[in-house]
Amino acid sequence: MSIASNIAEGDESGSNPSSIRYFNIAKGSSAEVQTQAIIAHKIGYISQGERSEIIRQCETISKKLVSLIKYRAHKKTR
Repeated sequence: MSIASNIAEGDESGSNPSSIRYFNIAKGSSAEVQTQAIIAHKIGYISQGERSEIIRQCETISKKLVSLIKYRAHKKTR
């Protein structure tokens, strides 16, 4: 929920520097979710497959956020 909320807040922030800041926060939230998935697996709350899928999805989201950040940073200079 934090990832999506930060993306939405960044998109509506009204300026590229502010948007980029929120998109970076969303990337941090993605890293937090990955850590939580690792811990959840270690304590037996989720399976290895579920952990792997969560991490895969977070990595995909992070890559897309990097692309979005680069786009917004480039757009800022024009």
